[in-house]
Amino acid sequence: MSSINVLMNNLEKLKLPKMKENINKYLDMMSDGVKTPLEAIDEMVQLEMKYKEDLAIVSCVKVANFPFQRSLQDFDFSFQPSLDKKKIEDLATLRFIENCENIIICGTPGVGKTHLAVGIGTEAAKQRYSVYCISFHDLIAQLRKAKYENRLERRIKWICRYKLLIVDELGYEKMDADTANLFFNLIAKRYEKSSTIITTNLTFSKWPEVFGDPVLTNALLDRLLHHSSVLNINGPSYRLKDQLQFIVDED
Repeated sequence: MSSINVLMNNLEKLKLPKMKENINKYLDMMSDGVKTPLEAIDEMVQLEMKYKEDLAIVSCVKVANFPFQRSLQDFDFSFQPSLDKKKIEDLATLRFIENCENIIICGTPGVGKTHLAVGIGTEAAKQRYSVYCISFHDLIAQLRKAKYENRLERRIKWICRYKLLIVDELGYEKMDADTANLFFNLIAKRYEKSSTIITTNLTFSKWPEVFGDPVLTNALLDRLLHHSSVLNINGPSYRLKDQLQFIVDED
């Protein structure tokens, strides 16, 4: 077997696909005097590192369990002028995660709350933060199941390992005391240790109604809002955007 074939096989065994893919090109450049051996090795190592970094990002985004793929660049701020774009750009720096702060995104259905949450979460996942996204309904179902199976503490500990938790669609149904307590216990465990993003259709004045216990609700809001950014989206529904445009075009 020739030396180049041995090298190719070894690169494959070491799982260095980008170096294997580019080795012949760089050997030619070294032979032609375009690159020194050191320059060639350095550039191939950089290619390999970039490839592995991209793979890691894809993995982090996949593990995050986002309901769809959306970026902040896709968000139409002109359609929601009530939002401060500079504030969103500041949140996208992810300083809030380093400071263990929360984000509460409030607004009526369809205004882009989940899009914003997923967009910020995607930025975090790309920067290799551990992110987990789940609807409030599914989160409570997980916690109820864990409690029934006598492993609630373990499940809460598992959720708390994520640096950023995104809880989507809080407030679409009234809660019983058990549901409210399960959610409070999770938020209390994450308090000042990690960050949580919550999307909700509720104004804060309505939370006691939905949670059913004013004392617990106050304790919950105290922990969520102590270190937090609150985004209120007052605008039309994105889901009606195309229909509204169609009406305008017809006129």
